[in-house]
Amino acid sequence: MNLGIIPWLDLAGVFVFAVSGALVAARKNMDVFGFTVIALITAVGGGTIRDLLVGLPVFWIQEPVYVSISFSAAILTFLFVRMIHRGERLILWFDAVGLAVFCVLGAAKCFETTGSALISIMMGVITAVLGGMMRDVVCNEVPLIFHGEIYATAAFLGATVYVLCQLLSLPQEIALWAGISCAFALRAAAMLWGWSLPKSKGLG
Repeated sequence: MNLGIIPWLDLAGVFVFAVSGALVAARKNMDVFGFTVIALITAVGGGTIRDLLVGLPVFWIQEPVYVSISFSAAILTFLFVRMIHRGERLILWFDAVGLAVFCVLGAAKCFETTGSALISIMMGVITAVLGGMMRDVVCNEVPLIFHGEIYATAAFLGATVYVLCQLLSLPQEIALWAGISCAFALRAAAMLWGWSLPKSKGLG
C-alpha cells in the first residue's frame, strides 16, 4: 500500500493527539509522569484497541517511534505548557487533521485485513476517537464526543467514504484522500460555524 505523504501526517497526528492529552494533564495539575501517561493514552489508545480487536500486532510495539513521539510531545508540553496553551486553537486544527488521517488509516488497515465494510468503518471511528475517550475517563471528565461535538461523526464520515470508494474499486490513493478530505471538511465546518449534534433536554 503506497501511502505517500500520509505516514508523515500519521506521525504528526500522533504528536498533536499526545499534546492534546498533555494539555488535559496540565489542567489537572499532574506531574511529568501523568503528562506522559495521558499523552500516550490519547495518542495510541484508539489504534491499540483496533489492533487487539482485529487480531493484528499492536502498531506501536512494531514501530516504537510512536511511543517516542508521544513521550516527546508530553515532555515538551510539560516544559512549555503556557506557550502551547496559547496556541491551543491552532492545535485544534492539527487535531482535526489527525482525526481525519486516523479514521481513514484505521479503516484502511481493517479493510485490508477483514474485507468487511461495516467492521472497517467501526474500526476507523475507534482509531480516531477512542484514545480521547480513554483520556477523558482517566481524567474524570465526560468524554468530548458526548457533549454534542461533531467529532466522532466526522470520523464516521471519513471512514465511510473510504470504504465506499474501496467498494467502488476506486484507486487506493483516491479512496484515502477522499476519506481524509471529507472527515476534515466536516470537522472544520463544525469548528468554524459551531455545528453540534442535538442534545437531550433531559428528564426534567
